[in-house]
Amino acid sequence: MKRLFGTDGVRGVVASELTPLFIARLAWAIGSYFKEGSRILVGCDYRAGGEAIRSILVGALSLSGVRVYDAGYTPTPALQYAVKTGGFDGGVVVTASHNPPEYNGIKVIGPHGVEVDRNEERVIEEFFWSEKFRVISWRSAVWSVEKYPGVNDLYVKAILDHVDRDVIAKREFRVLVDPVNNVGVLTTPRLLRELGVKPVVVNGDLSCEPTRSPEPTPETLSSTAQAVKACSCDLGVAHDGDADRSLFIDEQGRVYWGDRSAVLLAKHLRLYKKLTGRVYTGVSSSVLVEDVLRPLGVEVVWLKVGSVDIAHAMIRSGDALCGFEENGGFMYPPHQYVRDGAMTLALFLEMLATSRMRASELFSELPEYYTVKKKYHMSRDVALKIVDLVKEEFKSERLITIDGVKVISRDYWVLVRPSGTEPLLRVMLEAKSEETAKSVLERIESVIRGVIRA
Repeated sequence: MKRLFGTDGVRGVVASELTPLFIARLAWAIGSYFKEGSRILVGCDYRAGGEAIRSILVGALSLSGVRVYDAGYTPTPALQYAVKTGGFDGGVVVTASHNPPEYNGIKVIGPHGVEVDRNEERVIEEFFWSEKFRVISWRSAVWSVEKYPGVNDLYVKAILDHVDRDVIAKREFRVLVDPVNNVGVLTTPRLLRELGVKPVVVNGDLSCEPTRSPEPTPETLSSTAQAVKACSCDLGVAHDGDADRSLFIDEQGRVYWGDRSAVLLAKHLRLYKKLTGRVYTGVSSSVLVEDVLRPLGVEVVWLKVGSVDIAHAMIRSGDALCGFEENGGFMYPPHQYVRDGAMTLALFLEMLATSRMRASELFSELPEYYTVKKKYHMSRDVALKIVDLVKEEFKSERLITIDGVKVISRDYWVLVRPSGTEPLLRVMLEAKSEETAKSVLERIESVIRGVIRA
């Protein structure tokens, strides 16, 4: 059976792939998956086609026999928190997260506020492909869609309860926020004001054509980083479209990948908040996770890339200190088992305040590696062939093969895997020297060239 769901939801180009018929069928399949009469909360971020997709989604869900509540524009983690705490049977979010502006998508949320797991995704896909949808009597089609305001307010208040507001306020921080012209602007600046922090907002107007790429990376955040320095801010934070990620920028304008900030936060949770447990992360994260956390007695669990797999692994184990991805997604179990950009920011500010250090000083304590992250456009089938050949090329090294192949050597590590959301092969590499990084990358690209020429 062909898969609809990728690493994180169903995504496609608006109008050409996400057609009205496709959206209606998917919504009908989702409604059929939930029991008749289920209470389903729907929300969306601000993307091309979002209103139209939400309208089709809401109509098809209603006619499948579920009761629909409309949260309006909201960050994904805000809607997830409302599902978990509001007694809903599930939720649906219209978002494509970090994908380019022409994309949109749909995430399905379970009653615990976490995206449905891989087995549940397949049940929805079975409804979609078989078209064995639930058909209800016209007498059952009587529920109107109810507005459900206040989701964003509830979310901000919940985050405030998890950090020391007084210690943060005393530092009188000045923080630059880049919500990439999307729904993070509805919550993050307000959260900062409630914490006694002065927010400076860039790219803050809601727009379907964002000023920068929706995916926050050191490359896409160059202008944002310059603004942090120009505005004399203590910290910068950049979200993706639905604000479930946070990438941090220090006061000197240096941007850091999410696994580096996550390691610092894990130390903060262990040493300051005195929490215990294992750390769960995808194979795309740096091996510095082990280098830094093992001396603290914290075990690291490596998983497939994707917040869905990480979240459900933490829930099953019940022993998680935290979970995260290198892309800036951080999960704090006392709040919720999902990526949460604003919660991550609040914890980072608490860490800054209690450490009495600058952001640059905190990051300087971590081991330094030369980092390369590249992506190559190709079909998934071609990408999988390359992964197999890379395994053979590096067979003498330590290999982790749960998601693509991760090669771990004394002086470097490299991950080669097909993207779960786009037709790409992703290569992530860290080495102790630029020379080593270039040598390893050339070996990888030689394999790629060989497959493409064949």
